[in-house]
Amino acid sequence: MKVIVIGAGKVGYYLAQTLLEHGHKPVVIEPDRERCRKVANNLDIPVINGDGTAIPTLEQAGVEECDAFVGAAGRDEVNLIACQLAKKRYGVPRTVARVNNPKNMEVLKKLGVDIPVSSTDHIARLIEREIDAATMKQLLSINGGEAAISEVEIPKGYRRSGVTLSALDMPKESVIVSITRDGKLIIPRGNTQILSGDKVIIVCRNEYTHQLMKSLHLE
Repeated sequence: MKVIVIGAGKVGYYLAQTLLEHGHKPVVIEPDRERCRKVANNLDIPVINGDGTAIPTLEQAGVEECDAFVGAAGRDEVNLIACQLAKKRYGVPRTVARVNNPKNMEVLKKLGVDIPVSSTDHIARLIEREIDAATMKQLLSINGGEAAISEVEIPKGYRRSGVTLSALDMPKESVIVSITRDGKLIIPRGNTQILSGDKVIIVCRNEYTHQLMKSLHLE
């Protein structure tokens, strides 16, 4: 998959490196010559010294043939304009924009960016997800990181062992999907109990992870 990345700062650099390691074909556009030199020398990938919002630069990078387009510059307006050009003028299937100010998330969505990603927001969510890594394991991210399917292993000596689901004050934005107990699958109902040693599959919006762990008394 060919991916154009706008910006070769820390975010853009490591994104390009990760894409390369996963077998993709990143092309980086960066206005700073020194950063261009660093990326080209270290990663040995195509790097274009230019403005990611300029049509000639985008065409030089092969925007007509790219499968995904990422605005990873340090300014939200640059990422927005670049993504809009890629999407509307060249029909790039998927655009992703780094959002430096989380307040701009909804604006970028409304203006056509497929996946706006707030670094600050993701860091906060990661911190919440790491409340107890030994207890909660994320299995699958949903809708661009908006929610996740996770497995929670109920520890031995769980102080609320025997509590029913209906007695738990769980967030409305979370659902217990299944419980595995002694190798047997249980489709839970309100009167289903949670016991020590259970493995519980939960769907939850990421911003409610901390609240979920509190309601299960696992924080």
